[in-house]
Amino acid sequence: MVSFYGKMFSSRLLTGTGLYASPTLMQQVIEASGAEIITLSLRRAAAGDTSGQSLRALVRDLDVTVLPNTAGCYTVRDAVTTARLARELFGTNWIKLEVIADDKTLQPDVIGLVEAASILIRDGFDVFPYCTEDLSVAQRLVDAGCRVVMPWAAPIGSARGLLNRDALSLLRERLPDVTLVVDAGLGAPSHAAQALELGYDAVLLNTAIAKAADPVVMAKAFRLAVDAGRIARAAGLMGARDVASPSTPVAGMPFSHAAP
Repeated sequence: MVSFYGKMFSSRLLTGTGLYASPTLMQQVIEASGAEIITLSLRRAAAGDTSGQSLRALVRDLDVTVLPNTAGCYTVRDAVTTARLARELFGTNWIKLEVIADDKTLQPDVIGLVEAASILIRDGFDVFPYCTEDLSVAQRLVDAGCRVVMPWAAPIGSARGLLNRDALSLLRERLPDVTLVVDAGLGAPSHAAQALELGYDAVLLNTAIAKAADPVVMAKAFRLAVDAGRIARAAGLMGARDVASPSTPVAGMPFSHAAP
């Protein structure tokens, strides 16, 4: 089980809801993924036409927890305003906080992020901040009151996997009591497994599933990979070595290497 602000969930895979060819396909993907938490942008859900109404009805039918996000916000004011509107629409204090700095890379504005997180936490929100893998930024978010931190693996939608594995590993080591979620940049189920093997509590992704040739099957693959990564972490991974070590004894009796 994994805890997000005191609420327990069995699935460690969180999914987005964008880029799907139809609402029906999105529903099938979410069911195949086993995700219990999905992210949803205020702009899509609040659309006054039938698409917004249909999306909200579909989400209700899925019986999942909605994590509204501030996607598309480039300033602190826009992010805070969007979060407050999302709270009114969805009836939740949860908010995935995004403050984007750059159009091309969609890199988080980490200074604005910390400022917006501080405002929202004082306003009673439970903040899920999308950030870089920088330890100092993550620490400032925790100091502001965030109990969940969501560093990227790589730029959103890039499918490049864990580009800075050492920095992500350091975050896990230095923030042992914080729920850590790798968010963005994952392209293959093996990337998700690697994040869980590092000790991350969960992953959040969207494009890698939505853009697959068969999104439903890919959702299942990510579900299995997340489980495999978590089990491997619990089993205890052997450390890497700089030199070879034969796995088959070349001298003496069989199993002599295991003798007391």
